[in-house]
Amino acid sequence: MAKPLISVFTKPWTDPLPQLADKLAGLGFEGVELAVRDGYQVLPESVGTDLPKAVQQLEAAGLKTPSIAGNIDEATIDACGAAGVGIIRICAPINMAVGYQASVDAYRRAFDAVIPALERNNVSIGVQNHYGRHIASAVGLTHALAGYDPKHVCAVLDMGHCAVDGEPVEMAVDIARPHMNGLVNFKSACHVRANGPELDAEYMVHWTTHEHGGYNWRALVEELHQIGFTGTFCMPAEYSQQAGLKGQRMGDDVLPFVRRDIAHLRNLIDEIYQ
Repeated sequence: MAKPLISVFTKPWTDPLPQLADKLAGLGFEGVELAVRDGYQVLPESVGTDLPKAVQQLEAAGLKTPSIAGNIDEATIDACGAAGVGIIRICAPINMAVGYQASVDAYRRAFDAVIPALERNNVSIGVQNHYGRHIASAVGLTHALAGYDPKHVCAVLDMGHCAVDGEPVEMAVDIARPHMNGLVNFKSACHVRANGPELDAEYMVHWTTHEHGGYNWRALVEELHQIGFTGTFCMPAEYSQQAGLKGQRMGDDVLPFVRRDIAHLRNLIDEIYQ
C-alpha cells in the first residue's frame, strides 16, 4: 500500500512563496495546502493566473499541491483544474439565525450549482468538520454530504475537531469512510480552563501537539491503514497561544511544534504503512 503524502496548510505563513516553499520542504513536508485568501500568496481575485504559477513554484521545491483552502466558485474550480489541484477544502459554519437544517440546505444548493465545473475539472469540494457552530463531526458530514459522489463533494475528516466534539477514532473513521476522497487532517486539541477557580468555570479549545490532544494519532493512522486509505495526511499547523489566551500562533512561532508533530507522524507512517 502506498504511503500517504504529508502536507501542511500554509495559513501560518505569508512569506513570499519561493522562500516558504524552501522552508516547508526543509521541514520534511512533501506537499502543501495553499491558503487562497486575502493577504496570502494567491489571492481569490487572481486565482486563475496565480494558482498555476504557485503550483509550479512549489513543484520546483519538490512539493505537491493536493489541496487548497479557498472559495468554491467556478473561477477557483477552473484554476484548480488547470493547476492539477484535486480538492478545495472548506469548513461549513452554521447560521443559527436560520438554523442548522436551512444552513445545510444552502450548502447543498451551492454544491449542486458547481457540480458541472467540478466534473469538468476533476476537482472535489472537501468539507472539513469543525467544532462549535459548524458541521462539527463525522456524523454531521455524513448528514450534509448524503447522496454526493465523493469525486464531487467529499469529507475531510479532522479528528482534532471530532475529539472535542465527542467522537472516538474508530467510529469517526467508520462513519466518514464512504465520503472520503484522499484527504485527512492531523492536528490536536483539548479543553482548558479559561478563567480562575473563583469564577464559574469557562473552558476553551486549545490547539496543541500530538501528545496532548484528545485523540491518539497512532490510532488514527492504524484505522486509516486498515480501511486502505491512500492520499494525503495534511497538518494544519494550528497551535494556540499560551493556555487561556485566545488566538493562534502564526509564522515561524509554530516551527518547534510542527517539527515535533511531523517527526511523530512520519514515524507512524513508516511503521504502519509497510
